[in-house]
Amino acid sequence: MTQLSGLLDTEAIRKDFPVLDRVVHDGKKLVYLDNAATSQKPRQVLDALNEYYERYNANVHRGVHVLAEEATALYEGARDKVAEFVNAPSRDEVIFTKNASESLNLVANMLGWADEPYRVDHETEIVITEMEHHSNIVPWQLLAQRTGAKLKWFGLTDDGRLDLSNIDEVITEKTKIVSFVLVSNILGTVNPVEAIVRRAQEVGALVCIDASQAAPHMPLDVQALQADFVAFTGHKMCGPTGIGVLWGRQELLEDLPPFLGGGEMIETVSMHSSTYAPAPHKFEAGTPPIAQAVGLGAAIDYLQSIGMEKILAHEHALTQYAVERLAQVPDLRIIGPTTAEDRGAAISFTLGDIHPHDVGQVLDEQGIAVRVGHHCARPVCLRYGIPATTRASFYLYSTPAEIDALVDGLEHVRNFFG
Repeated sequence: MTQLSGLLDTEAIRKDFPVLDRVVHDGKKLVYLDNAATSQKPRQVLDALNEYYERYNANVHRGVHVLAEEATALYEGARDKVAEFVNAPSRDEVIFTKNASESLNLVANMLGWADEPYRVDHETEIVITEMEHHSNIVPWQLLAQRTGAKLKWFGLTDDGRLDLSNIDEVITEKTKIVSFVLVSNILGTVNPVEAIVRRAQEVGALVCIDASQAAPHMPLDVQALQADFVAFTGHKMCGPTGIGVLWGRQELLEDLPPFLGGGEMIETVSMHSSTYAPAPHKFEAGTPPIAQAVGLGAAIDYLQSIGMEKILAHEHALTQYAVERLAQVPDLRIIGPTTAEDRGAAISFTLGDIHPHDVGQVLDEQGIAVRVGHHCARPVCLRYGIPATTRASFYLYSTPAEIDALVDGLEHVRNFFG
């Protein structure tokens, strides 16, 4: 077995993930390499979800009976865990949503309805990048269409990085919001946050960071990022589906208007007008994802028990090994950075003239789960003149043996298609 330095004790970790014991397709052991789409869940998270439903199930904030109080304590306790996980100055800056897409839509709608100085209108500009997930493109397109604002973006270099050569022309005095991904879900690129934030601050623009592919894999410090908003999702970081997070600076959350109305977000309501609760509840209308928040809290406990720095080192070693091994596959082209430096643990590639969907199907028959398509990042595929890619993505339980299995599987693909 291949020995790499810096790896976690994956043999012990994998025992916490029941699904990794599965066999598929005539007894083939599952090789799960689709972690950028969603991660698997450890028993600790599954147990927390079951315990909540079995012992504490109730709506939060409203009831005075024991179950309601216990459920509220668990829900708000999860908010405390998220605040600590991202080093938020205040727990009240943590808003629960159903996913990162909703978090990003929340920011876009707040700015569309805001008063000055935050309002986005026909005299202002919105800046994104060509490598964004659709969830960080479409909300801004909708906002630009609704307000008349101009949508601008940074392009990509041939090696899959942001082209910041014209940063002063892209981010101008008219820019109201700059929204970009910290780690690309298709290219794996880790973006230069400091340079973008510095330029945005020079012109007084707000900064929103999509950290969906960063929060599961590396330490995330919202204060160090110096952003105004940071969004991420639970299901990619060992948590359940149906729970996302938006962190926002408290003074902004106090000034900006709510996105959805009803339920817990109110303070007083009459037939003529309403007033709103303070943040974060101002942005959490209706019954929130209670069990999912509890599950996310358990996932954070699990990740922190291992250590985010150790997870980052593990994935860096795996990615370095994967890049080296994939380079040995004839006709394989990595789309994005071809070194392990400044990249995350998601590697997209093409294999000669074989369509990625065919690659994925043949790999699946070998028990290897990868992602195929444009990965909700179609502009990237258009930029590089390809219809789609195959993507292998790793996590804390991934092993060198699984990368070897992928390479062997790709050789089988090549042989299958002659």
